[in-house]
Amino acid sequence: MAWESRLMRTVRVRNVHETGTLARLLAAISNMGASVGSIEMLTETAQSVVRDITVYAEDAEHMDHVIETMRTNAGTHILEVRDEVLQLHRKGKIAIRSRFPIDSVATLRRVYTPGVAEVCLRIADDPELAQLYTSISHMVAIVTDGTAVLGLGDIGPLAGMPVMEGKAMLMETLVGLSGVPILLNTKDTEQIIQAVATIAPTFSAIQLEDISAPRCFEIEQRLQAMLDIPVLHDDQHGTAVVSTAALRVIARRAGVDIGKVVIGQIGLGAAGNAIAKMLMGLTGNPVLGADLNEEALGRFERDGGKRSSLKEIMSECEIVVATTGVPGLIKPEMVRKGQVILALSNPEAEIDPDLALEHGAAFAADGKSVNNVMGFPGIFRGAVDARAPRITHEMLIAAVNVLVRMTPSGELMPHPLDKKVHLEVARAVAETAIRQGIARAEYIPYVEE
Repeated sequence: MAWESRLMRTVRVRNVHETGTLARLLAAISNMGASVGSIEMLTETAQSVVRDITVYAEDAEHMDHVIETMRTNAGTHILEVRDEVLQLHRKGKIAIRSRFPIDSVATLRRVYTPGVAEVCLRIADDPELAQLYTSISHMVAIVTDGTAVLGLGDIGPLAGMPVMEGKAMLMETLVGLSGVPILLNTKDTEQIIQAVATIAPTFSAIQLEDISAPRCFEIEQRLQAMLDIPVLHDDQHGTAVVSTAALRVIARRAGVDIGKVVIGQIGLGAAGNAIAKMLMGLTGNPVLGADLNEEALGRFERDGGKRSSLKEIMSECEIVVATTGVPGLIKPEMVRKGQVILALSNPEAEIDPDLALEHGAAFAADGKSVNNVMGFPGIFRGAVDARAPRITHEMLIAAVNVLVRMTPSGELMPHPLDKKVHLEVARAVAETAIRQGIARAEYIPYVEE
């Protein structure tokens, strides 16, 4: 199992300064079936060495046993055990900050009363000026009801907030958009649509997140019809963009014509249905789809897919994509020699990529390698900058093309923190909107302040 999907703790230890103490400690950790990440030396004296050691274990019980084993290592004293993930999330990961310091009464009068009244009156006379004189021009609502958070399922909007904050951080860091998490304490489709439509004037775009299928399809469709700003359900379209790009990269590297192989999609929820639709549009061929939900299968068939089963897909398809949220669903013995498998559920995949490769897969990856962070920041930046009223299929394909073109040799995706890639996605999306005649502003590429 990959380190990123395991429980992590940072253990601060003081080891006596004797040859073999650290080696025995690391061996003890390994013998417990745990993994060691980074090792940082903090202080060293003639008597002892203090280090921070990052340890990965399967779960909390396993971690307790590992730490107890570390305590019993001869010459080792544990000083502290830290959960760095929880520590990073204390008080949240985002905040609203003023762009200008209010350091004098004169400044106060310009940013607030009485000076702000002039700006308000100008916008009242010409609403288009709100794009110039307010933060609306870079604000994106990140809306969730918490019903389909990661692979965790329906954990509620409050528990989904850390994910929404993470999305906001990525938007701001990578493309300079101000993502604002919006938690909706309702699962009612009508209430969600009404709530988003009511707050929409605050924003230049709406990103729907972690809303379960099938409600997500209707919510996105109806909101887009109601509003004149882009509405995008990221779990559908962001995931489809990065998955399609990854498959094109794999096919190019393997010399495979993606239009001449059989593709299977396991799981036809929001992400799976969107991935299959994009692949069918790309290849012109039906995708085999499997799901336990009859409604999902019916929707998939209406979209041009072919009803199938897990067993049939694993036995017949050269390319398999899985988005079920069920860890370990794909058993090692199901893997066929030469298959390409993308097991995309987070935080735990349908099959560990290394295990799939061991059992004959030609290529395997999970959601940590194929993550929609490569899609949504640039897609929204381009749509917002062009002031497009919607995000079209062609704009999404433009994003796919950029990701394929900018993926380094030997890699599956560009580096997720490469801002050049995200801004190039934004440019391609905006220019596509202009060519389609739906842009309402001259495109000026975003430049980081």
